Amino acid sequence: MAYVLVTDGIKEDGLQPLLNESTLTCDIGSLNDYSDRLDQYEALLVRSATKVTAEVLDQMPALRIVARAGVGVDNIDIDAATKRGVIVVNAPDGNTISTTEHTFAMMASLARNIPQGTSSLKSGKWMRKQYVGTELSGKTLGIVGMGRIGTELSRRARAFGMDVVVFDPFLTNDRAEKLDVQSVEFDHLLEVADIITVHTPLTDKTRGLLNEETLAKTKKGVFLINCARGGIIDEKALIPYLDSGHIGGVALDVFVTEPPEADHPLLRYDQVIATPHLGASTKEAQLNVAAQVADEVLHFLKEKPIRNAINLPGFSKEEYEKIKPYYELTRKMGSILSQCMKSAVNLVEVTYAGKLTELDTAILTRNLMASFLKSRLDTTVNEVNAPSIAKERGITYGEKHSSETHGYSNLISVSVKGDKEAFSLQGTYIKEYGDRITQLNGFDIDFHPQGHLLYIQHNDRPGVIGNVGKVLGEHEINIATMQVGRKTAGGEAIMMLSFDAPLPKNIEETLETVQDIVKVEQIGGVS
Repeated sequence: MAYVLVTDGIKEDGLQPLLNESTLTCDIGSLNDYSDRLDQYEALLVRSATKVTAEVLDQMPALRIVARAGVGVDNIDIDAATKRGVIVVNAPDGNTISTTEHTFAMMASLARNIPQGTSSLKSGKWMRKQYVGTELSGKTLGIVGMGRIGTELSRRARAFGMDVVVFDPFLTNDRAEKLDVQSVEFDHLLEVADIITVHTPLTDKTRGLLNEETLAKTKKGVFLINCARGGIIDEKALIPYLDSGHIGGVALDVFVTEPPEADHPLLRYDQVIATPHLGASTKEAQLNVAAQVADEVLHFLKEKPIRNAINLPGFSKEEYEKIKPYYELTRKMGSILSQCMKSAVNLVEVTYAGKLTELDTAILTRNLMASFLKSRLDTTVNEVNAPSIAKERGITYGEKHSSETHGYSNLISVSVKGDKEAFSLQGTYIKEYGDRITQLNGFDIDFHPQGHLLYIQHNDRPGVIGNVGKVLGEHEINIATMQVGRKTAGGEAIMMLSFDAPLPKNIEETLETVQDIVKVEQIGGVS
């Protein structure tokens, strides 16, 4: 008999697979309610209220799986769970439809002044002329981020007779054609869209994506919608554009600080409508996430495959020690590849040579794909769900073994190809020296992928390296290491620099003004 604890008022209707299972005892309540029995539970289901800390995990030595009925897992200590061999799962697509529909409702409300009309009528006014709206049909919807929600939104917009333009650097031409949308550059979307809605993760690169500078490029009267993450739209930057009438309306379901202050400046504008983070708040969505995690837990306890694991699958200690160095290497390689090639990708090919062929390279390939996809998607990606997500995004990937080690005892070679460009990377692990990148896009090089990196493509001319050093020196940026590579004298060349601290946001643009510099990419998250 296995024992399961369900907390945070998760919908019981969705828990039926667990409640009806004769081999389980399912308790419903809080951790405090069952504090004297925590050591017997093998599964824990939570929403956001229960904090699954290292201390909680210490009190639950029998625990094998934690299931989050929702997307975010900020309330779960993933590292502590992994160290204890506890699998963490979530329900990444349970609220896709609810968020999509909420976004569409916000869009319709903006177009027809529904909240304003309701408020005025309830206050005793009849303001038909003041609240003349606009039709969605024939308008151009600009979607920033074409994940699950962006995809569902585009389908509904097309059904309403709207034209849809999309900015997503990772959207392939084939997938855009299948979805009947036009893939465009960000600036072009700003110029042509009547309505702009954002559906990206909140990262350093998307924070303030719609800001004072980019808002100036939008059409007069544009509508803006954010039902994704607070901060993607710069809230303060909206104010002058609302005051001037350049922005026709704004719909916000999320804020930088939640709940926002009662005197938040945006809430005083009649043309701003807002909801208290209701995107995932439907009965159906709550039922869906409960049902999804209940199924996941039941599958896991019956030793069947699970779909949405957040952390690593279990290994024996011996297997783990063998795979760990290459697992770390493939994670770093996937991250570097994704950041160096920022356009859409159709194909990823991984080749293993040497001692690596004696190990389970399938898990390494999945790990590389998960790392490659992670920064591109607003969803949790791991080696369990990477294959299905890659397929969903129109990416084909495969692996093979080779005898070509180029003098190393083991070697991993990866090439990625897309509509516009290709990129390749080779790496190895040497016990005495750790991870090494041995080739970058056809250039022989040797560097340790660690810390804050800067990748520079340039022409092999006298003074280029010195000029790069001069620019960094002027910005008081200290170079920790520098490695260079070239194919022929006077031809194409590359530099890979590492730093002890994060670089300023705009350093790439500054360096690209240096003569003979072709491309600059800042690479983060490699550790």
